[in-house]
Amino acid sequence: MSQAVKPIRGSTEQPDHIMLSIKGDAATSMTVTWRTCTDIKEGYVLYREDGSSEVMRADAATEVFKSDIDISNMFWADLTGLKPDTKYFYTCGDSEHRSEEFYFSTAPENLTKFKFLCVSDQQKGEPFDCPDYSHFNGFVKEMLEKNPDTRFILTGGDNTDCGQHEVQWNGAFSGLVGISEHIPFMMTLGNHDNRGFKDYKNAVGRYYAEPAEFFDNQFKGYNGPENWKTENYTFDYGNVHFAIIGINGPEEVNEWLIKDLDACDKQWKIGSYHFPICYSGSDCQNYDAYPVMREGMEKLDILFSGHEHNFSRSFPVRNEEIFDRPSQGTIHYMLGNSNLNPPGTRAVPKVWHSAFYSQEEMVSMVVVVEVDGPKITLTAHLNDGRIADRCVINKETDSIDPPALAPIYNTTRIKFKGMDLGLCQYTTPCEFKDGIWFAPLSVLVGFIGGEVRKTPGKVYLDVYGHNAEFTLDSDVAQTDRGELKLPAKVYRGKRDQLYIPLDGVKAFEMRWAYAPRNNFVSIEHESEDKPITVQP
Repeated sequence: MSQAVKPIRGSTEQPDHIMLSIKGDAATSMTVTWRTCTDIKEGYVLYREDGSSEVMRADAATEVFKSDIDISNMFWADLTGLKPDTKYFYTCGDSEHRSEEFYFSTAPENLTKFKFLCVSDQQKGEPFDCPDYSHFNGFVKEMLEKNPDTRFILTGGDNTDCGQHEVQWNGAFSGLVGISEHIPFMMTLGNHDNRGFKDYKNAVGRYYAEPAEFFDNQFKGYNGPENWKTENYTFDYGNVHFAIIGINGPEEVNEWLIKDLDACDKQWKIGSYHFPICYSGSDCQNYDAYPVMREGMEKLDILFSGHEHNFSRSFPVRNEEIFDRPSQGTIHYMLGNSNLNPPGTRAVPKVWHSAFYSQEEMVSMVVVVEVDGPKITLTAHLNDGRIADRCVINKETDSIDPPALAPIYNTTRIKFKGMDLGLCQYTTPCEFKDGIWFAPLSVLVGFIGGEVRKTPGKVYLDVYGHNAEFTLDSDVAQTDRGELKLPAKVYRGKRDQLYIPLDGVKAFEMRWAYAPRNNFVSIEHESEDKPITVQP
């Protein structure tokens, strides 16, 4: 593409979008990525050890990237055979057009104490033709100044607002200038990173790309599952194994994740997946991954997430149950947003949360993670100086500090999308009879905001676009899709309500599970609709 018609922040002869990443052994290798216009046909990195005049060369792999607004050459150079715990200086480009000199440091061998930063949902869509990431850039640099021993940055996804448009990646990389040239930037794919519009300017014709070609062209990871490389990858740093999980192909990714984690002997296993399993939004859902990827994800000690733009930390979770000790489950840690992006969904504390902050203020969050052998300290910093959360997970003592106890109920409660039904179920708990769970589904549907019509011996329920009528002493429900056979008959229970087998929620395309340790029934629906009955 002629330089005369290049877009704002378009590629030029001079290398830009320079980024470090970890693809091999962090103690002996480093990958350098950059971009130029297509006039530049080859590229390489020249690098030298700190204090040495000997310059070494690493040639780059090159691919042409034709985006919606530009045509560029992308370069990836793998620097291998490096010395552990060593600072290197480097430049990238060709013989005539080279970057300024930058630096990086390799990881020490047998490392058990180090620090990294987590950011998430730094996406910006405005101005639409030149997204402004200046606040993000300044906040991250401030955190790096306060934490100069930071080894790398891990994201929770939504690195861009619409990642199928290069204007967004141009904006995102403007927010990394002075950062990603020195600190490896390890990206997780978010739903906005593979989102695009047929008409970007007017936001018309939204679509989601599978795979996310634009994301894959910014960052190269090669050890993911066959059909979803780059979106899924792993790397080791010190005593920690990191598994970065994409948002596409969950069945295949789960198989890959199980094999990967079963083969891992690192002290810690940490993952990052954009969509939260233990979500905070009152209308959100986790069907994208749970229970499809539950087996793989629950082999992790900690799973970072983003998406909802607020902070929360879960109790250890395993197989629908919530626990107290880190050995008993996976801690789900939602990273908040890092670029003044208040949540679009209003967040509420859920049964699985041990710590929570809605982050509906105009603030940003960066999480500092300090690994120290069997102990990890996580501190969630706001850009105004406040701390939203600090916790210490200790494998040696099998404890989490500050301590918090997961609830154990003496009467079986219903939780819908993690929320307690409150007063409306106080005197109408679930009941277990002859091996079958029953509940007054009218209480559930009323809580959600659906329609409830009670007539003698019958109850009609309508929610999420489906309806069903249940009849006393009958094991057949009449639904909008025909008859639904129930595993037992409806009976009259507490408060004279009709108690219906919980399998009746299938009439509304819901799923349910019982958590024996905690004594609650969890009910989920994949819709993010907000039901409410019509006022005539």
